Amino acid sequence: MIPALRVARTPAGVERLVADAGVESRDVTIDGADGAALRVSVLTPPGQRGPGPGIVHAHGGGMFMGTRWTGVPMLLPWLVEHGAVAVTVEYRLAPEHPDPIPVEDVYAALTWTAAHAAELGIDPDRLMIEGGSAGGGLAAGATLLARDRGGPPLHAQLLICPMLDDRDATVSTRQIDGVGVWDRGSNRTGWTALLGDRRGGPDVSIYAAPARASDLSGLPPTFVDVGSAEVFRDECVAYAQGIWAAGGRAELHVWPGGYHGFDSLVPTAAVSRAAVAARDAWVRRMIGQPQFS
Repeated sequence: MIPALRVARTPAGVERLVADAGVESRDVTIDGADGAALRVSVLTPPGQRGPGPGIVHAHGGGMFMGTRWTGVPMLLPWLVEHGAVAVTVEYRLAPEHPDPIPVEDVYAALTWTAAHAAELGIDPDRLMIEGGSAGGGLAAGATLLARDRGGPPLHAQLLICPMLDDRDATVSTRQIDGVGVWDRGSNRTGWTALLGDRRGGPDVSIYAAPARASDLSGLPPTFVDVGSAEVFRDECVAYAQGIWAAGGRAELHVWPGGYHGFDSLVPTAAVSRAAVAARDAWVRRMIGQPQFS
């Protein structure tokens, strides 16, 4: 099943959209945490003038599919409007590369970006990590790694319908079952690919499944959004609540009637436009600069 899903979900034409936006792209090979070669694409805005914000992008795909181009079209307005530079990473996929490889690959891309901020044209004080679905879970995990390993410092994390909890125990996981799109069965497939027999058991780290973290202190300002009709709803709400309980800053949106990926599948719907507008407004507050506003 996984090979067929990988073929079906491979994004087409994204590189052309990048070029049409006037964004320059170049590929770089970096070292993963275990010394493996990782490919990242560096996306530079048109007319870049001095250091701008940096965005590290972790793509979605259930932990077992997708490429570094998945989800990139969402980034393009931020690059153009705010002069941001994005680094999108081809992290290795489960089940061939199980936990902790995917989150360590994302963390390696984050540390590489921070270490090369000057040459990339990035202001290290405005470095944000971002991801959707599985990529949102990996971004959250990499943010926890950055906190616990002493860096690199992050200015913000943007988590779009993030995949955070392997335990399959919330109300929303039971409600969203057998309905298509990404439901309980899909979620089990993704977590099993990543964790194997450890899924749902006691030996899963907070970096693989950030919902397991009991301490969410010391995190950067966080944006979380999710649909009310998707499997991730309850874990996303709980994650934002955990950040608030620890004294952190979080903005949470639960979009009524939204199923997983609603904003990209039906972009003209009113709820989709509202979700994108809220996301864009938060990004503008976090990384915007006057000369690009």
